Amino acid sequence: MNIPLIEIKKEKCNVCYACVRVCPVNAIQVKHNQDFPEINHQWCIGCGACLNVCSPKAVVYRDSREEVKKILASSEKVAAIVGPSISGEFDDITDYRKFVQMIRQLGFDYVNEVSFGVDLIAKEYAKLIENYKGKYYISSICPPIVALIEKFYPELVENLAPIISPMIATSRVIRQIYGEEIKVVFIGPCIAAKSDTKNNKEWSQVDEVLTFIELRQLFEEFNIKENNLEFSDFDAPLGYKGSLFPISNGILQAADINENLLTGIILTAEGKSNILAAVTQFEKSIDFIKHHFNLFYCEGCLMGPGTSRGGKKFIRHRLVTDYANKRLLDFNKPDWENSVEQFKNFDYSRGFTPDDQRLPEPTEEEIQEVLKVIGKSDYDDNVGCEACGYKSCRDFAYSVSKGLAKPDMCITFSLKNKQEYIKALKMSNENLAKIQEALKISEKAAKSERQKAVEASETIATMMQKLNAGVLIVDQNLKIVQSNESFINILGVDAREINEIIPGLVGADLKTLLPVQFYKMFSYVLSENEDILNRDVHFGDGLLNVSIFTIRKDKIVGAIVRDMLSPEVRSEEVINRVNEVIDVNLSLVQQIGFLLGEGAAKTEKMLNSIIESYKTKKN
Repeated sequence: MNIPLIEIKKEKCNVCYACVRVCPVNAIQVKHNQDFPEINHQWCIGCGACLNVCSPKAVVYRDSREEVKKILASSEKVAAIVGPSISGEFDDITDYRKFVQMIRQLGFDYVNEVSFGVDLIAKEYAKLIENYKGKYYISSICPPIVALIEKFYPELVENLAPIISPMIATSRVIRQIYGEEIKVVFIGPCIAAKSDTKNNKEWSQVDEVLTFIELRQLFEEFNIKENNLEFSDFDAPLGYKGSLFPISNGILQAADINENLLTGIILTAEGKSNILAAVTQFEKSIDFIKHHFNLFYCEGCLMGPGTSRGGKKFIRHRLVTDYANKRLLDFNKPDWENSVEQFKNFDYSRGFTPDDQRLPEPTEEEIQEVLKVIGKSDYDDNVGCEACGYKSCRDFAYSVSKGLAKPDMCITFSLKNKQEYIKALKMSNENLAKIQEALKISEKAAKSERQKAVEASETIATMMQKLNAGVLIVDQNLKIVQSNESFINILGVDAREINEIIPGLVGADLKTLLPVQFYKMFSYVLSENEDILNRDVHFGDGLLNVSIFTIRKDKIVGAIVRDMLSPEVRSEEVINRVNEVIDVNLSLVQQIGFLLGEGAAKTEKMLNSIIESYKTKKN
């Protein structure tokens, strides 16, 4: 079973889409119905490019520290095989013999160099090139390169050099020396090696993989520092020129392969853009190029995603060459040659399996439709701002058509939508200002009439606000005349935000606040002058009980709205308060009724209906 190598922690993600833009195979996708990016683990090639561009560190790779600690705590012998990139990573260690001892202090019984495995594999590459029979190869040393070709260039699988990696070669040497039962932990700069070992443990013969970052964390956890330790060298067999492997053409140096620009037949490329171009051109033009390709996804293993962030390539390059020169000063070449001779008959071959993950190609019509949506249908197909992570607008539209991206990732499209939203909001504010101005004029014209009813109005308004049920008064245009806080709370967040600008939602259009089947009941009562009592209405996920009454024929209706899913209200107290209001303020209510054109009888009817509705609820 394949175990996911990389994950995105949504709680840390700030939705900047930097990881989406940097992924060379579009394995990080943003689907149309979601905001957060997701990793398609079937497509992921383990290059780790997403790790280095994620500033909030929301992208993480599988942590192997606990598994390694379990292995070290077991009764089995454990060997650490260390990638030669360690010389470029640990610039803070004064002597390589100190970090060898630091590794031993973690509990490893043996510490061996993968550079010896590089020496063995380099000789296999030299044989492959020397025995050229008309077929050109791509190096299979870099796991992301192998995954890239297996998944997205399956036609080139037969062109992958059929040779195991230095890590695998070293693990087999270790088992030959110490016995098959030994546990082997690879320490290196490559996170893709974790997938190679986890998903192919029997074939790889490596039990776990630690990155240099994880190694530093273990040193810190166990308080292991170089100033407390003595020197300790690697266990034999030692590597020779294989220590140059972290530099992209280091394996060619180790194999003494001709790199002369005039006579050599092998090309080296490193870095995302270069290797993508190299593989594409190998596929289309190898009969013209006529060279083998030595490819590394990173800018050499010394810049792998498992190394510390912020490392400077050329400083690490110098550290690697200094380390190699220092080792070669007193290197015992005869012993090395004997070791190489001992393992020369090993089987270093391997095969590869096509795992085609390519999606069906979108039609030209689908691509053009996306370009039209994002407003780029008239743009040059070969240009674009690249802010979305794609080289051109057409490339972006191509990915959207395949479901790998969504239009909102186009910055110009997103900005245009925001500008249109701002424009619509501005118009809405202007209309609101006009409504407010109209209300002011209406208020001024009716000031004298309102003064006559102010006392009764305040009493009724206070009562309305005390009710647990929603109360609403609407005019013949379905504009809200008055509503209480309970009604606003029933409507939800949008209504509460409007209420902050227009208290009581006065003047708001009922059609914009309620579903069509709901507000049509108000239209029915206004036109037919027939009350609707105790009607259950679905609203969102809830259920409301609605009663709508005529207050002023053809002009004003009122409504009582109860949330049937809310806790029981204290109905007796409400009934008593309403009775008191009827008894004490009947004359004032009559004045309100007179102003509305129907008199106190209709108002009393409305208030009594409130009482009846609560009695009904109680019973």
